[in-house]
Amino acid sequence: MSTRPEQAAPPAPGVIGALSTLDRFLPVWIIAAMAAGLLLGRLVPGLNTALEAVKIGEISLPIAFGLLLMMYPVLAKVRYDLLGTVTGDRRLLISSLVLNWILGPALMFALAWTFLPDLPEYRTGLIIVGLARCIAMVLIWNDLACGDREAAAVLVALNSIFQVIAFGALGWFYLQILPGWLGLPEAALQVSAWDIAFYVLIFLGIPLLAGYLSRRLGERAKGRAWYENAFLPRVGPLALYGLLFTIVILFALQGDTITSQPADVARIALPLLAYFALMWGGSFLAGKLIGLGYERSTTLAFTAAGNNFELAIAVAVGVFGVTSGQALAGVVGPLIEVPVLVALVYVSLAGRRLFTAKEPARA
Repeated sequence: MSTRPEQAAPPAPGVIGALSTLDRFLPVWIIAAMAAGLLLGRLVPGLNTALEAVKIGEISLPIAFGLLLMMYPVLAKVRYDLLGTVTGDRRLLISSLVLNWILGPALMFALAWTFLPDLPEYRTGLIIVGLARCIAMVLIWNDLACGDREAAAVLVALNSIFQVIAFGALGWFYLQILPGWLGLPEAALQVSAWDIAFYVLIFLGIPLLAGYLSRRLGERAKGRAWYENAFLPRVGPLALYGLLFTIVILFALQGDTITSQPADVARIALPLLAYFALMWGGSFLAGKLIGLGYERSTTLAFTAAGNNFELAIAVAVGVFGVTSGQALAGVVGPLIEVPVLVALVYVSLAGRRLFTAKEPARA
């Protein structure tokens, strides 16, 4: 993401100052992208219809383009020869699985019922968001916060495998079985594992393969020094451009819906804010307590707090309809997640001083 070459991690007091100009002013670019999306959606007649028409199934091609552009530079930075050091870290892998597939969905279920007991459509939409674990934007937040890129790649791949296997089963459990046990109203969710596998293939498989081939072929042709110090600084900014493009498209598509229902958006936003704060903060502290160090604790926190909004929106739209409350809750998810997790990048960098043990420099 940053245009600086790979180097040892900077000391804690100067971490934020060490960010590139692009990275340091990311909140400004995010706000500008949100405003631009809203203006485009309102001022350009037929833009929403045109953007909605460019789809394959329920996948918006403009959003897919932005996500792929965003993820490629981060995955091109990954040192694939170091992945073995991550897969051998059982503390990290087990913690990630517990946080993502046990605590995360359970927390969103509890928050959805606590904040939205009288709004069943929004409640169901939030539960679906909680089941869709992040495999895309988390790579951006992790990279900005100087997390462990190799660990992020492994955890994202692990989430992808579990997403295909567990999403449908967990949806059935949290929307039908658990409410029945608790004497609460039930909802139905029918989604194919093949559809989920397709989303994983598009949003992780393509950029992962591109990133791997870039490093493998680039290092083979011109060496690691050229790849790290010449190629990566050139492609790095593409991640930010892809992120901003995605945000513009999201707000252009959904801006009218958001601005026309501000009270409903506020109701949906409250449990989301609580969810991101609790998941990120709890995971960050858990990483420190089990001795993961700053880089992997940061990776653990962002992979646990982020959600796969594209999958959540696609499922909500496919099952309940584009105008449903479930779809609105799915749309509000990334609009709250993006600014909150950008803020948590800075919280993470500022909290680096909590990790007093010296960590090895990234190769």
